[in-house]
Amino acid sequence: MCGIAGIYNFRSGRPAAPGELRAMGACLAHRGPDDEGYYEEGPLGLAHKRLTILDTSRRGRQPMFTADGQLAITYNGEVYNFLELRADLEARGHTFQTQTDTEVILRLYQVEGESMLSRLNGMFAFAIWDRRTKRLFIARDRLGIKPLYFTLNADGIAFASEVKALFAGTGETPRVELEMLDAYMSVGYVPTERTLFQGIEKLQPGWCMTVDQDGLRTRQYWDLAPSPEEMSEEECVRRSLGLLRDSVRLQLRSDVPLGVFLSGGVDSSAVVALMHEMGIRDIRTFTVAYDFGPEFDETRYARQVAQKFGTVHREIFVSPREFQEFIPSLIWHMDEPVTESAAISLYFVSKLAREDVVVVLSGEGSDEVFGGYPIYKYMAALERYRLLPPSLRQGMINPVLNRLGGKWNKYTELSNQPLAKRYTGVSFFETPVKDALYRPEVKNLFNGSAMPGLVGRYYDKTEGLDPLLRMMYLDVKSWLPDDLLIKADKMTMANSLELRVPF
Repeated sequence: MCGIAGIYNFRSGRPAAPGELRAMGACLAHRGPDDEGYYEEGPLGLAHKRLTILDTSRRGRQPMFTADGQLAITYNGEVYNFLELRADLEARGHTFQTQTDTEVILRLYQVEGESMLSRLNGMFAFAIWDRRTKRLFIARDRLGIKPLYFTLNADGIAFASEVKALFAGTGETPRVELEMLDAYMSVGYVPTERTLFQGIEKLQPGWCMTVDQDGLRTRQYWDLAPSPEEMSEEECVRRSLGLLRDSVRLQLRSDVPLGVFLSGGVDSSAVVALMHEMGIRDIRTFTVAYDFGPEFDETRYARQVAQKFGTVHREIFVSPREFQEFIPSLIWHMDEPVTESAAISLYFVSKLAREDVVVVLSGEGSDEVFGGYPIYKYMAALERYRLLPPSLRQGMINPVLNRLGGKWNKYTELSNQPLAKRYTGVSFFETPVKDALYRPEVKNLFNGSAMPGLVGRYYDKTEGLDPLLRMMYLDVKSWLPDDLLIKADKMTMANSLELRVPF
């Protein structure tokens, strides 16, 4: 796990400035405290900050080159099936100089080109420079576990693991992208490829980018196929457990100590149980709670799991003062605004874990996979309610419910809207609150919520499918990468800790 950055002045041909590149790298020092590397070649510059996980020797330092010197890579992430990929390449006559997954990715690209992306099982953001063709190839993993930001300017493109590195390279003052403000105020983050910074975009999950003298081209190399498959409950359980076992097994590959974030909930407890099932007996688990009273303390559940599986268990309690004093650092580490108070918990438990381990597993992503959010039930119930004749619903039932007041007014209002407008993600501020906060000139920019337009593409993809499946697909494409996984990446890497997410 690392921090990466780069510059390619493909438009102007101006040589990449070493000072700019090193300023970008310095902003990412927390992501890779073990080593660093820089490479400049004319208009191209690559930077890398390394956190050593596989092959801790200096042979694994980056940017890494192929033996013939044609290709160079700067890479952040872990490809969990690298041993299987390496064995396949060795069977085809290829040899390796390191024990890293970085070298496997580089060699696989050399052999198979961009199609190699379909073979990678893992989390990644990387850039590969071809010195012969003067082409830069950038890719991000399927679900957006690892971040990648970029900006275009008169010279060309700059990219980095974090937004702050892009501004460090240019020295420009960040400016707000006002048209994205309503999206942020609606859900507490900015979905899709957009950000709240003018001129800064995210490479979307499952997308890749090619940059050369002919310009910049992006394409989607992978997407979920949200098609239902009928099976018995027994078969569903069997297949789900098989997939989760395989995921946990692969993600235990490491040359440094690893542990688990244990909340005591079903997801993280399942990860611990499967590790124990695989014969691991010295599992290290870490739990965070707030020192605000018993209603904010779930450590009793985590302790039960830790005791059952005999883990080496540690806890940390965050006081109100610690919570408050960390907020300025939260803003610096998070880069783009994400309204997640749980990020503060994650930072402190990451800090605790880093005292003992370098890699942790967590239960992130399970609610999206298994439909665990309560709001899905409410939205599905409203969808069934909308099947009633409009005259009955709007003329008779809604007026009675409205007289009850409270949340019933909200539900009747929502029942008048189709799913694609009614559910655009977990809400933060509702429309009346936003309207009260916006100045008239700002409110006029939006002309209604921006969210349906931003996420409408995901509903278009799932037209005609079950409402639950449509909502889950939307959240996997927006809420998961743009809120949960961004928070998880930024808070763990703030402590130079690698987070793996088996679900």
